[in-house]
Amino acid sequence: MNHKAGFVNIIGNPNVGKSTLMNAFVGEKLSIITSKAQTTRHRILGIVNGDDFQVVLSDTPGIIKPAYELQESMMGFVKSAFEDADVLIYMVEIGEKELKDEAFFNKITNSKIPVLLLLNKIDKSDQEQLENQVQTWAQKVPNAEIFPVSALEGFNVKEVFNRILELLPESPPFYPKDQLTDKPERFFINETIREKILMHYKKEIPYAVEVDTEEFFEEENIIRVRSVIMVERETQKGIIIGHKGSALKRVGVEARKDLEAFFGKQIHIELYVKVNKNWRSNQKQLKRFGYNN
Repeated sequence: MNHKAGFVNIIGNPNVGKSTLMNAFVGEKLSIITSKAQTTRHRILGIVNGDDFQVVLSDTPGIIKPAYELQESMMGFVKSAFEDADVLIYMVEIGEKELKDEAFFNKITNSKIPVLLLLNKIDKSDQEQLENQVQTWAQKVPNAEIFPVSALEGFNVKEVFNRILELLPESPPFYPKDQLTDKPERFFINETIREKILMHYKKEIPYAVEVDTEEFFEEENIIRVRSVIMVERETQKGIIIGHKGSALKRVGVEARKDLEAFFGKQIHIELYVKVNKNWRSNQKQLKRFGYNN
């Protein structure tokens, strides 16, 4: 039996729906989804397996002009997405006119690999606007196949996936067939806690936060976790904790519910907050948190 396998990398501006799309393909919540930009910091693989195929999807950070070391590292993950792709998904949303980085845009339009341009959030448009947008992007990226989609509603997602399967080369699988992602359990604990912080805190706070799970003990019926929320300043620490610890407790309760659904067993979380000054600009700290690798 012929078997297809390959890497399908998703790129685009912040907040266009890249994580929603990957989660829709995989059927699991692997990537953070919030209304805030720059929620994805790493390159996250989601693996979809069938009897005769393996699709290795890659969600990447939104393309931005970096302002500090962390963002430089995030853009490094995006650059790597061009290097090993068998199919490139360039995701835009209705009303969007351009990629924020011209060099990346040139890479897409000159790509030698198949490019699928997904025009997302079409549930927020009418037929006339949609037709105009399809025409605009067909001129801007003539080497791409264009698919109008709604990743959130699932519209056209299956059709895109079927087209991906057609484009993939024949190859044995790259990962074991029962594997869902390349990330360890602790990564998803960190990301789930960080998602709750993105949802409940404003301004700079979510972007100054990193989560580090220091202890992970899995027993038959329960997983015991000890995680540290890193912030850059003492004032941020106070905001994260909240009055009598109420804000931190809310983060813990909501993260626990999501993680119990993800792991399928009871979770006990202990959360602590520490100040780690200017970690976003510290090469050593970034490496420790899985950036700059």
